[in-house]
This record gives sequence, C-alpha cells and structure tokens, in this order.
Amino acid sequence: MSVATRATTERRERERLESLYRDVALEIRSRTPVDRQGRPRIELPASVRSLRKQAPMLALEAVGRLASTLRQATGREVIDLAAMMAVVQFLYQQAEMVRRNDFEVDEFGFDPEYTESFLPVFRWIYHNYWRVETTGVANVPPGGRALLVANHAGVLPWDGAMIKTSLFEEHPQPRHARALVASFFFGLPGLSWFLRRTGQTVGHPDDAHRLLERDELVLVFPEGVKGTGKGWSNRYRLRRFGRGGYVQTAIRAGAPIIPISVVGSEEIYPMIADLGPIAELFGLPYFPVTPTFPLLGPLGMVPLPSKWRIQFHEPVRTDLCEPGDAEDQRMVMTLNDHVMETIQGGIVENLKLRKGVFF
Repeated sequence: MSVATRATTERRERERLESLYRDVALEIRSRTPVDRQGRPRIELPASVRSLRKQAPMLALEAVGRLASTLRQATGREVIDLAAMMAVVQFLYQQAEMVRRNDFEVDEFGFDPEYTESFLPVFRWIYHNYWRVETTGVANVPPGGRALLVANHAGVLPWDGAMIKTSLFEEHPQPRHARALVASFFFGLPGLSWFLRRTGQTVGHPDDAHRLLERDELVLVFPEGVKGTGKGWSNRYRLRRFGRGGYVQTAIRAGAPIIPISVVGSEEIYPMIADLGPIAELFGLPYFPVTPTFPLLGPLGMVPLPSKWRIQFHEPVRTDLCEPGDAEDQRMVMTLNDHVMETIQGGIVENLKLRKGVFF
C-alpha cells in the first residue's frame, strides 16, 4: 500500500471515529437531565437519594440518644435539643423560601410567609432564652385596627421582636404587628430590605395612618432612639413621648391605643457609656459601651439572658373621639400623659414581680 493510500485510509478512519464519538456524546447528553443552566445533573441511585433525605432525621436521632446518655451521666441537660430543633426547622423553612416561585407582598413590601419562617428561632428565644411571661394579651383585638404603644430599651430593638412574637404565641388569634422604625435603620445597606419584608415601615404618621386604615396592628415606640440609648443609671425611666403625635394618628384613624410595659430589655446590653465621637464618625445615634462590648468584639453583641415580662394594658379608647379632637392639643397631651403613666406604672409593677434580673 502506497503512502498516499495509507494516509487516506487513516484519515477516513479518524473521521469515522470522530463521527461515532459525536453520536455517542449526543446520545449521552439526550439521556442526561440538566439543570436550569444547562449543566448535566447527576442522578443519584434511589438508595442514595433516600439516605440523603433521611440524613437530617438520622442525625437528630443520634444527637437525641447522645443527649439522653449525657443527661443520665451528668444529671443535667448538656445538649439543648429544643434549640437544635428550632435551628433545623428554621434552616428547612429558609430553604423553602429560596425555592419559592411565587409570593405576594403588600404595598409596603411585607411578606407574611417569609416573616413567619423566622418564628422557630424567635419562639426559642422567647420561651427558653428570655423566658418571657406575657399578660393581658387578650386586650389586643382579634381583628381590626389598633395602635400598640410600648416603652423602648436595650440598644438594639429586641423588644419589638418579642412583642411581635408574643402575639403569635399567646394570642388566641395570632396577628402580625407592623412596627414603625426610625428612618436611620432604613439607610443601612441590606437592612432596609429585611425590615420591609418582615413588616416594618418608616416611623412616619402617614405610614402609620395608612396601615391603620387597612385594619392592621401598628406598633410604635414614642421614645425612639432616646429609649434604646438610655444609660444604665436611667433604666426603666421613660423618656419623653414627644408631643403626642401617635395619639393624633390614633384619633384620626379611630384606633384604640393599647399601652405595653416591657421589663427585661434594659438588661440585655447594660449601657454604661456612650462614645459620642465614634457614633458621629459612623453616623450612628449612639455608640454603646457595655460590660461585653466592644471588649469582646462580636461576642459582645450576644444579649444577656435577662428575665422578661410583657404586659398589655387595657385599651385607651381614642376610637370614641371625634376626628377633630386630634387638633385639640390639650386633649392630645392628656391622653399622651395617661398612656405614659400606664406604661410606667406597669413597668414598676412587673419589676416587683421579678425575683431578680435573670430569674
């Protein structure tokens, strides 16, 4: 065979093999499932898929046996199974949130389903960490508009989260409360989206009125950042409630005011100093110094496990007023003072009921 004939034969053989490889590749590709980006998705055997689904429960079962063994050996709870279950449930729900294809938000950006996905964690904090005792929750109407007014403390607004959790845990007909938040927090990257998605909105009378007109529960903290930034020496002493703007909003919307006294939030971050110059540098309303922050860095942001009490007082019936009464400053300030006195009195009474800061 000549050299030319041999070269031609080899070329044809390569072309035939290449064609065969292409056909095989196409066949494999046609039988291989792909993801949304067109990448091959490897199908695991049924037994492996089943094991992967059961793995979390098997792991929890193993941890449960370990917790039981340690409890018998030491006489106390070494592993907090309730906390672990809360975390696992939270992670599962967050995974479901990621997979959602359709969801609804209202005109304020509120997503009830997304908000409720955080309940497992907040329930554990409510019952196990701060051991909240709530009274008077029946004073919150099961439907219709109302303005919830509470004292504010604790550097970070954990009191708002616990009030909202109590309405799901203690009320016979769970309801969402829409908290009004200082505009400062809506200027922080990423936080604005989260606040709106979980039901909060800017602390402005117009937004409060719009929410009340929709028969929502609206939660306000008239002390604002002056309350959360109180020093340790001023704990449980209410700051001024302003000129009663929330009272005017309630009268105009025909919504009853429900005062709320919160005890326990003052001790989660005992504020012993405020570094004003650093606060101004970062554009913060205050820069707290506590026994653990900034000394312990990020660990200093972990709140202390104080004992909490939340009391919902009887409604102040501003819904019985005439709309024009909102312009009567004397009436407005009289109602404002009454709400302040109710909250302050409730704080004092609930402080007496506590055996100590942490129990």
